[in-house]
Amino acid sequence: MKKLTIKNLFLTGLLGMTMLAPSAMAKDVEIVNISKIAGMPWFNRMAEGVELAGKDFGVNAYQVGPSSTDAPQQVKLIEDLIAKKVNSISIVPNDANVLEPVLKKAKQQGIIVLTHESVGQPSADWDIEIIDNAQFAADNVEEMAKSMGGKGGYVIYVGGLTVPQHNLWADLFVKYQKEHYPEMFEVTTRMPVAENIDDARRTTLDLMKAHPDLKAVVSFGSQGPIGAGLAVREKRMKDKFFVFGMMIPSQAASLIKSGNITMGITYDPASGGYALAAVAAKLLKGDEIVDGFEIPNVGKASVNSENRLIQFHKVLKVTKDNIDNLY
Repeated sequence: MKKLTIKNLFLTGLLGMTMLAPSAMAKDVEIVNISKIAGMPWFNRMAEGVELAGKDFGVNAYQVGPSSTDAPQQVKLIEDLIAKKVNSISIVPNDANVLEPVLKKAKQQGIIVLTHESVGQPSADWDIEIIDNAQFAADNVEEMAKSMGGKGGYVIYVGGLTVPQHNLWADLFVKYQKEHYPEMFEVTTRMPVAENIDDARRTTLDLMKAHPDLKAVVSFGSQGPIGAGLAVREKRMKDKFFVFGMMIPSQAASLIKSGNITMGITYDPASGGYALAAVAAKLLKGDEIVDGFEIPNVGKASVNSENRLIQFHKVLKVTKDNIDNLY
């Protein structure tokens, strides 16, 4: 089987959809996505999806990102794009509240505003999600419970305590766990280390020492599983300590194959980037967003007009058996 690169994932139709011909929209239509941070493999992959959608829809679509996850850096990028008079801004927020005033300003300037991983952002025209949040949380709990035998301690890693989607997933995870596996429990409050490998590794080692009943980590940031997996390898805890989370498969491959990361429960960020740019292009073209709204090569979405939410559900479980065939 071919490796799932951005080219054969989207262009050869492995997702079962038919590619649209590029639209007649002018190339001077400018659609910009803002990542949480520049240079991280997860967001590099997202940028590929943004750029591919630009080509497919005949618009100038690209991604920019701050040098750190400090929310004011995202604010500065939005201010610059407002001054540039771009047509659409989409963003994966580091802090939804800090960004709200400048997103409101962009919307008042007639710029389409889209978010990803920020459901309920007041000034967003739409929030676009590639997975169903409640089901995603349940998937994580169920896989962790299988490894832990439905009992014992765990810890949740998030990118930051102000990152909206990570903390929503964490809340839903805990809710589902308490309802279905009452003998499982958090050993400590969630830790904001999931965007830094070194921080996640160091935190995992510290928590292993402090909490003998700790059996597992679930990470809602893509660097957390890597750091936790390195800690498991260092302490030779494979098959005794379990690591789950979001990731770029190629980055986690050696730790997945060795069993130091138990499973990736994730989605392809290229799909998120593609959907953001595609929705922006369709809105600029005047297309209506209704339930069953379809994005080529991503699929049909459920649409909640009241919450301004466009939601797919394309969970990818990364294991030893499929890792060699992924991106």
